[in-house]
Amino acid sequence: MADESRHQELETTEAPASAEPAASPPVPEAAEASGNRVLSALRGILLPALALLAAFAVGAIIIIVTDFDLLGQWGSDPIGAIGASWSSVMRTYGALLRGSIGDPGALFSALFSADWEALRRAFGPLSETIVSATPLILTGLSVALAFRVGLFNIGAEGQLYLGSLFAVIAGFTFVGMPWFIHLPIAVAAGFLGGAVWGFIPGLLKARTGAHEVIVTIMLNFVSYNLINWALKTEFVQREGRPDPISKIVEPSAVIPPLIDGLRAHWGIVIALLAAVGVWWLLFRSTKGFEFRAVGFNPRAARYAGMSISWATVLSMVTAGGLAGLAGAAVILGGSGTLSPGFSPGYGFDGIVVALVGATRPLGVVAAAFLFGALRAGATPMQAATGTPIDIVVVIQALVIMFIAAPALVRAIFRIRAERRMGSEVFAKGWGS
Repeated sequence: MADESRHQELETTEAPASAEPAASPPVPEAAEASGNRVLSALRGILLPALALLAAFAVGAIIIIVTDFDLLGQWGSDPIGAIGASWSSVMRTYGALLRGSIGDPGALFSALFSADWEALRRAFGPLSETIVSATPLILTGLSVALAFRVGLFNIGAEGQLYLGSLFAVIAGFTFVGMPWFIHLPIAVAAGFLGGAVWGFIPGLLKARTGAHEVIVTIMLNFVSYNLINWALKTEFVQREGRPDPISKIVEPSAVIPPLIDGLRAHWGIVIALLAAVGVWWLLFRSTKGFEFRAVGFNPRAARYAGMSISWATVLSMVTAGGLAGLAGAAVILGGSGTLSPGFSPGYGFDGIVVALVGATRPLGVVAAAFLFGALRAGATPMQAATGTPIDIVVVIQALVIMFIAAPALVRAIFRIRAERRMGSEVFAKGWGS
C-alpha cells in the first residue's frame, strides 16, 4: 500500500512536466478578416493597374508606327531608332502628364512660394482634370448603381440633359435669394430632373417588363429634342437671341470655383459626397442589400420577400438623379447657360467609367479621374509634341479592352488566376 501511494504521488508531481506546452493564443477573427480585405483590395487593384500598363505599352507602339520619320530611321539606323523611339514616346507621355496634372517641379515650387499667380498657373492642368472628372464621377455612379440592381442604364446622357434643364430653370427663375438657399435649390432641381427621367424606364420595366436598354436609348433622343424645344420657348430662351440658348443663371446659383481664376469648382465635392453616399447605400444599408440581392438573383430576392418592382423603380430614380446632378454641375459650375450639345458625351462615357471601375464607387472615382486626365491632357499633348489627339482616344479604348478582358491581362503578365475552394462565386454580369 505504501508503494502504491508513493507511485501515485510520483505520477501527480510528474504530470505537469509531461503536459504539452500551452498553445499560442489564436489570431483574432477581426484581424484576420481585415487582412483578407486588404489582400482582396490589392488583388482588385493589380489587374486594372496591369491593364493600364498594357494599354500605354500598346499606345507607345502605335505612337512609333504612326511616326513616318521614325519608321524611316528604323530602316536606315535601327540602333539609333531605338533611342529616338524611346524619346518620342517619353516626350508624348510626358506632355500628356503635364497637360493633365501639371509639371511636378512647378507644382512643388508653387506650393512653397508666395506667388499666387504662379500657384494658379501650376494648378491649371490639374484644375482641367477635375473639371472633366466631376461629371464623369456622377454619370459613372449612375450607371454603376443601376448595374448593381441588374439594370443597364444607357440613358445617363438623357438624364444629364434633363437635370441641366431643371437646374438652369431654377437658376434664373429665383431672383434675390442668398446663395446658401438658391444654390442648393438649383442643385436639387438638377437631381429632380434626372430622377424624373429615370423614373420613366424604371416604371415601364417594373410594370410592363419593357427592356430598360431600349427605353433609355429612346429617351436619350427624346431629351435632345425636348431641350431644343425648351430653348426656343419664351420662358427659357434668352431675350434678344434668335438661337436656342437659355437665360443666364443668377450669380447666387453658380457653383463657386475651388480657387479663384481656375475652372475647377466645388462640384467635385458634390461628386465625391455622392460617391460616399452611393457606397453607404449599396454596402451599408438595408435597401442597398436589397438592390444587390435583386441584381444577383431576382427569384431568390422575391422568395425572400423583397419587392423587385420597387427596387427597380427606386434604383432607376436614384441613378437618374445622379446623372441629373452631373448636368447641374456642368451648367452651374461652367457657363451658367444651356445650349444644345453642351455635353461631349458624359453620359455615355459614364458607362465606360462604371465598367473600368468595376461598378464600385471607389473604382468609379478612380476611373473618372483617369479618363478626366486623358481628356484634359490630350490638347496640350498635341500642342507640345504634334502627336494627334486621337491617340488619347486609342489609349482609352485600349484601357477598356484590357480591363474588359482580365484573362488576356493574366496571359500577358503570366498571372495565375485565383482558385476558389468550396462554394464558388459566379458573376452574373457587370452588376453582380
